[in-house]
Amino acid sequence: MKPAQTKDYKALVNDIAQLVQRSQLHAARSVQQTANLMYWEIGQLIIERQAQHGWGTAIVEKLSIDLQKKVGTGPSWSPRNLRLMRQFYEEYSQPTIAKTINVKQLVSDLKNTNVKQAVSHLKNIKQLVSMVPWGQNILILQKVKNIQARLFYLMATLKNGWSRAVLLHQIKADAYSHFTDHPRQHNFTLTLPENLLEQARESIKSVYSLDFLDINRPVTEREMESRLMENVKRLLLELGYGFCFIGNQYRLTLGKKEYFIDLLFYHRILKCIIAIELKTVEFEPEFVGKLDYYLQLVDDQLKQPDDNPSIGILLVPDKDHLEVEYALKIASKPIGVAEYQISKQLPKNLKGMLPTKAEWENILKL
Repeated sequence: MKPAQTKDYKALVNDIAQLVQRSQLHAARSVQQTANLMYWEIGQLIIERQAQHGWGTAIVEKLSIDLQKKVGTGPSWSPRNLRLMRQFYEEYSQPTIAKTINVKQLVSDLKNTNVKQAVSHLKNIKQLVSMVPWGQNILILQKVKNIQARLFYLMATLKNGWSRAVLLHQIKADAYSHFTDHPRQHNFTLTLPENLLEQARESIKSVYSLDFLDINRPVTEREMESRLMENVKRLLLELGYGFCFIGNQYRLTLGKKEYFIDLLFYHRILKCIIAIELKTVEFEPEFVGKLDYYLQLVDDQLKQPDDNPSIGILLVPDKDHLEVEYALKIASKPIGVAEYQISKQLPKNLKGMLPTKAEWENILKL
């Protein structure tokens, strides 16, 4: 048999290809980190020399022209970028930053990362910002003013590999406030093996922003689901990295009965199926029981031998923290319960006009 036809040879090719890819990624990150450290030091030099010689802001314009003559043209030496380098150093090197950082809270918020690594980054902000791409660094500087929120977005970008577009979406959705004000609720600790816990926790948020649906009137679950399918790319962006869409109203059968899962995904990182149930009324304990039942069917009928246990996510517009906690205790499958927001602000002409829970139930019955 020719070597190229054996499994061992193909495994060799795959192993070498993965090694090359890892090396290329490491090289790109090293270049990025070196560039960021250079920008930090350039900003430091500008500030120190301005203070030393009493130079005004006009020095940046002159510096831009002379640097392009000295080291070549490029966007890095534009007046705007030089000002950003100055701001980059100035805002993260303030000695008061250490006093304003709530280390315990931030590490708790980001407990899914390695805690020792998180603390190490907090002790050395320069190290942290150097590891985040320049474009994302600048976006955080310009859009986020609270230092703890900045650190949250820096660490989340580093941990999740957020692109600039994803980061902007997370900032607009106020992800930091959701992490701190609305704790995630799930039963993963009781239902998943230890090696999956960290990644599984990252598979859900405490609050999802669905404002891209542009809904300003009462809708049924089916209509909301239809809107999500029309905006499936935006939905995947909000769910996060790793989600692959399988289908909606996914049909399962048991005997003569049929069951339909609202949204079904496969998660590339977790290596498992994720079933999402969407509700337009506030949380009820029976929602967990129904999703738990669906997950049993999914594991029996769809899960492959090398897949990890399937996970359920229940999306509701409102929930009682204690009620959710008790409902999750009796579930046998891994389930997370999260809220969603359709709009941050209700139009004035709709205030007081949204239906109550009872009215929602009547709408759904129709």
